[in-house]
Amino acid sequence: MTSLICTLQDHGDDVNWCAFTAKLLATCSGDKTVRIYNTCDFSELPFSPLSGHGYSVHCCCFSTCGQFLASCSTDATTLVWSMDTGEIEAVLEHPGRSPVRICALSPDSAHLVSGASDGTLALWDFPSKQLRRTGAVNDTTLVACSFSPCSQVFMTGSTYGDLRLWDLDMNQLHAEKNAHDLGVTCCTFAPTILSGGQVVQFHLASCGQDSLLKIWAINKFNSGAYKMQLLHTLTGQSAPVLSCAYSSDGQLLVSGSVDKTVTVYDAKNAVLLYTLNQHERYVTACSFSPTSPLIATGSMDKTVNIWRLEDECSGHGGKSLPVSEKSTLTSSEGRTSVGRSKLLVSDWSEVDVSAWLVEEGLGGLVDKFTANNIDGTELLSLTKETLASELHIESVGLRSKLLRKVEELKSDSVCSGIPDEFLCPITRELMREPVIAAECTVDTSQQMDTHMKERP
Repeated sequence: MTSLICTLQDHGDDVNWCAFTAKLLATCSGDKTVRIYNTCDFSELPFSPLSGHGYSVHCCCFSTCGQFLASCSTDATTLVWSMDTGEIEAVLEHPGRSPVRICALSPDSAHLVSGASDGTLALWDFPSKQLRRTGAVNDTTLVACSFSPCSQVFMTGSTYGDLRLWDLDMNQLHAEKNAHDLGVTCCTFAPTILSGGQVVQFHLASCGQDSLLKIWAINKFNSGAYKMQLLHTLTGQSAPVLSCAYSSDGQLLVSGSVDKTVTVYDAKNAVLLYTLNQHERYVTACSFSPTSPLIATGSMDKTVNIWRLEDECSGHGGKSLPVSEKSTLTSSEGRTSVGRSKLLVSDWSEVDVSAWLVEEGLGGLVDKFTANNIDGTELLSLTKETLASELHIESVGLRSKLLRKVEELKSDSVCSGIPDEFLCPITRELMREPVIAAECTVDTSQQMDTHMKERP
């Protein structure tokens, strides 16, 4: 069951894209603006709207920690905004000065890709905002892009109808010709990685002018070769499908269409769950909240609708997205993959913490944690002393097990390969400027003091 809880009517033209963090919603429009809302009550932030673009804004995306937003426009630029102040941090001018139709940030926030109407691609080093590589697909417009959950490859889609897989050196690893007749409109990787034997597998959803939503398996072999296989073709909409997005755990898939509908699917089983009909014109954008059972959909009717997934769909009383107890999806390290791993742990809600306890075999602590309002921030600051004296967990073994799990949570939050001094000491997320690491960490002064003393 779903319910419409809010309609935002601030844009003066078509809404082209929307993107969530745990705390913010960003929307962009043909009216040249980007608007930022607080997800608690969907009130607009004081510095919104962001008005730095000269023409229509086609796409926007957040960095993983939520500190930055990138937006691209017909004005041939991608702007990087601070979400603390609303100020422009950087202006990335696309090579060739062609209108930029799509931009995407890697999950580790190390790279940003922008694609233009002349078929050119630009790969930027996001921390330094420097151009790293360029590429091109001839005689087409690039309108879709998404990074894999490992941040090492990305997919592009074009009006020619093809999907192309690239690595960070801008080498084409695979080309799926005629993936969508008449053109691709959007593509998005599922957040999970499946690993088994000699193969690592990703899932990708794509949609197009052929009125189809497709789910693909992308297999990477030990040899380095890639193979793309069509798993499902979803036909729940009767006109071109313009946008699609996965939920943070990869179990749900939403799409918006020219037929004015929004569809929600069980992504694993390719089953249509809901069709939503509140928009008056084409549905051009859709996005799942990473921490709440919310979907945002944008339309050419100039509105953004906020939908809540209720008990039957969420499985947690309408408070969090589903985490299947029988899920067979595992990460490359063999751990169960859940959507929360794509977030800062400090952004977890109390419900997220409770679900994590159950997954880690610590379900007996849920009542204590709930009674003491332990969310992600509090979880990271737990010590043996607070567990014993304040939460009254008497078992030494249980306290030690819990703290080990918390340490694993910190160390597993990002992939290895980034110098440790560039990682937040608590959440292990990539920091833009380590000397001001407190901006992306919890307020735990004792831990921060210790970290600073240990630095060379």
